Amino acid sequence: MTIGDHLLALDHGTQSVRALLFDPRGNLVAKSRIEIEPYVSPKPGWAERDAEDSWQTVCAACRRLWEISSIGPEAVAGMAVTTQRATMINVDEAGHPLRPAIIWLDQRRTEGLSPVGGLTGLAFRAVRMDETVKYFLAEAESNWLRTHQQEIWQATHKFLFLSGFLNYRLTGRFVDSVGSQVGYVPFDYKKLRWASRRDWKWQGLGIEPAVLPEIVAPGEVLGELTTQAAAATGLPAGLPVVAAAADKACEVLGSGCLEPNIGCLSYGTTATVNTTHDRYIEPLPFLPAYPAAVPKRHTMEVQIFRGYWMVSWFKREFGLREQRLAADRGLQAEDLFDDLVEGVPPGSMGLMLQPYWSPGVKVPGPEAKGAVIGFGDVHTRGHLYRSILEGLAYALREGAERTQRRSKVTMTSLRVAGGGSQSNAAMQLTADIFGMPAARPHLYEASGLGAAIDAAVGVGIHDDFPAAVAEMTRVGRVFEPDPERRELYDALYHEVYRKMYRRLRPLYQKIRDITGYPP
Repeated sequence: MTIGDHLLALDHGTQSVRALLFDPRGNLVAKSRIEIEPYVSPKPGWAERDAEDSWQTVCAACRRLWEISSIGPEAVAGMAVTTQRATMINVDEAGHPLRPAIIWLDQRRTEGLSPVGGLTGLAFRAVRMDETVKYFLAEAESNWLRTHQQEIWQATHKFLFLSGFLNYRLTGRFVDSVGSQVGYVPFDYKKLRWASRRDWKWQGLGIEPAVLPEIVAPGEVLGELTTQAAAATGLPAGLPVVAAAADKACEVLGSGCLEPNIGCLSYGTTATVNTTHDRYIEPLPFLPAYPAAVPKRHTMEVQIFRGYWMVSWFKREFGLREQRLAADRGLQAEDLFDDLVEGVPPGSMGLMLQPYWSPGVKVPGPEAKGAVIGFGDVHTRGHLYRSILEGLAYALREGAERTQRRSKVTMTSLRVAGGGSQSNAAMQLTADIFGMPAARPHLYEASGLGAAIDAAVGVGIHDDFPAAVAEMTRVGRVFEPDPERRELYDALYHEVYRKMYRRLRPLYQKIRDITGYPP
């Protein structure tokens, strides 16, 4: 087999599957993208997807890549997989799915489970963590399967994340990356390995060690492409498959955020702020730091669940005019939405929004709801749209300040990735609200680039991760904060936004008590 120097990243997201070909400098030389149906809902709140279709779509994306690329598969030195997090698949001994995958948007819960007993349970109650543990157990897919689909659980040979399933199909081995283990499994986030047998999570989740795959560190070769997978993807058999990480961790790496003073914002379906550390620091007590896409490192992460969902909602409900005008003029709709934002002054004339669309475990609490305050007769849909973007930036700033207090490392600059980063207006107001430079990575496909960096180190294209990041990542456009806007936003953030949740929380609780929503 002829070994080239290009890297292939397979990025399976919620909306699409992408096959991405990079050169050793981190340039994207070819891209194949296939849109997918995000999920089906057999029952209210469920979110499932055909796992076999995920594999077939990955193969189709690879084959299409070779059809459109001037560079052939023989130029690929190694490949890696990155996927959405917390999507679980039960397979039999032959690796065939026993049921549809339960994806990360699924909302089913298992109520009435026995609490953690013994000294561990007493310790949880002593530190007031018993409700958080109860939430963890109720959310776990394994507990739902054991309770409601016992025959599936009993037939399960391996319980895999989507990444583990795809890596099995590529290599024929039940092996996955340490960097992909983000979900309700008995994983030790501090030591970056499966939890010790004494850990309460084994009993609480009802999982046996034999059901889980072998895990290896990011940047390590986890197998070679099988003959069957080669035929399905058009790649050469024997190609090294390297462990990468989950999409958020790869996005952080692909954005060049290897040092803890650089914050990585992700303006995606779930908006996040991440920093990378070589020591384990929990963003909140008992809430873990996640594995990074780099060995022996962790990412402190604060999530705004369904963060940019509100942006999509606004465009669907109120943005038909911009979408039609863009289509008529041959423009990108995002440009017209930016015009809508720019037509409104910073601060949205006092319209303030808090983006707690979904309840949290601790911050916000389980009773949380979104809030918009300050409406007046001067406000238009443009003010509402800008207030959505500002509210997301306020929430992420609050999360960033929390991680800085915990880590004692000052954040000095931002990288912003995800779909929302393509908006110049969103980038500028982010720089203004944070009061620091905000830059786009040089490539939109930051998560795919992060996986390619893992592959580059794994097959020796670059000697180590610092060298690979220096060679393969760089910033694109940088947005500097405007001093006057920064002063305005600081006042609104400290005097209004930071006080909203505490003052509205009793009302959220009353709404929950009266209506039962959220449960």
